[in-house]
Amino acid sequence: MDRLRCGRLLCVISLLAWSVFASAQDSQVKRRLTPKEIEALPSENAGAGTSGLRAVTTRVLFGDPTKSGLYTIELKVAPNTVIQAHTHRDTRTAVVVSGMWHFGYGPKNEEALVKALPPGAFYTEPAGESHFARTGPEGATVSITGYGPTDTVYIK
Repeated sequence: MDRLRCGRLLCVISLLAWSVFASAQDSQVKRRLTPKEIEALPSENAGAGTSGLRAVTTRVLFGDPTKSGLYTIELKVAPNTVIQAHTHRDTRTAVVVSGMWHFGYGPKNEEALVKALPPGAFYTEPAGESHFARTGPEGATVSITGYGPTDTVYIK
């Protein structure tokens, strides 16, 4: 095979490989999920960046919170749950999806420091800033986005 044909063949193979790679990446970046599809995603109680409590169910909606990069997780928190003060290594933003989320900043979960956040409310979890939360009788669902890897370190 002459050099020109060999070069063209390598070029075509490279373009095909790049197009497969780009399609795979594109499918990971473009994500549309209905509530029913979110409910069908696998869930766990002790995912990265979560409290690890049995009363909190976590679903990864996008990315991987254990790796470098953007991620979004959904927390479903059972009624009357108390999450003690903790920090995360990454800055995170959150939106309350349903229920009433009682959220506060500080080294100890004190009811006087919480602000009741209804569905549609937004808040931040700055990196290294201690914060805490609790739910009332209705529980809550919260969507959290950060740039991993993330962690959870409880304040002692």
